Amino acid sequence: MERRRRFGGSFVRELSRNRYLYLLALPGIAFLVVFAYMPMAGHLLAFQDYRLSDGIWGSEWVGFKNFEFFFNGKDWLRVTLNTVFLNALFLVTGLGSAVVLAIFLNEIRNRLFKRITQSFIFLPYFISWLVVSMMTLTLFSTSEGLINRALAALGYEGVDWYLTPGVWPYILTVISAWKIAGYNSIIFLAVITGISSEYYESARIEGASRMQQMLYITLPLMRPTVMILALLGIGRIFYGDFGMIYAIIGDNGILFPTTDVIDTYAFRALRQLGNFSMSAAVVVYQSCMGLVTILIFNAIARKVDADSRLF
Repeated sequence: MERRRRFGGSFVRELSRNRYLYLLALPGIAFLVVFAYMPMAGHLLAFQDYRLSDGIWGSEWVGFKNFEFFFNGKDWLRVTLNTVFLNALFLVTGLGSAVVLAIFLNEIRNRLFKRITQSFIFLPYFISWLVVSMMTLTLFSTSEGLINRALAALGYEGVDWYLTPGVWPYILTVISAWKIAGYNSIIFLAVITGISSEYYESARIEGASRMQQMLYITLPLMRPTVMILALLGIGRIFYGDFGMIYAIIGDNGILFPTTDVIDTYAFRALRQLGNFSMSAAVVVYQSCMGLVTILIFNAIARKVDADSRLF
């Protein structure tokens, strides 16, 4: 009881001392509660035979029946592997290209040119996925696509891109890197800007070249930030980029073998079958796998570099 009183008193003092900081955080906390924690009640549907007329509390409880239906089919392994493979490609290329862009931007000495370049590489982040899908169609359309026209002009036969599943993981990877690399490069550029100039001055005195300074000063000091962003990306490795994949691929069943992810699969189950319970079961499976993944990789990061772990 005494411990509870001490904890309560210290908690009240903390709120009183930093009340303005907590007020500033209040909108973010409210957003998190409303859009992250309250919707978690929907996971109950995964264990029910949900009917709209009966509601959540009136629907019949069926235990793990919805999970059995999902795992007994042939699609669960395909969508899981597609999700992990695509997200791994997105993560590696996105972070790698962002690091390279940040280093190149840091090497630009003309401030005006640097700002203009930074604005151009940051611009794709604000383009809607629907606009990107139209740009992709303009490039890869079988009859009128710019790439097929260029191939025809060079004497080569065009490719039916939207009938060739094997190329789309790599096309989506390039599109994802193009869109997100500029945003991530700003984060890495801020890290590079925060590195003390004394390191570089000492390296120059010792005769180190610019490439050696990047390899032995810039990159090692960027590692903690890269590790944290990589861990955050790994934590969402079971969450496909629904906006990108559905906008670009849509309901093209021919491309499902390589592009169908857990998110699009659950959406189709809800939209086409109207099965709320099975869709919820897929999402619960997705959430559990994401939790397990982040715990495993955070433990690995703790062993390799304790300063780079998330918790």
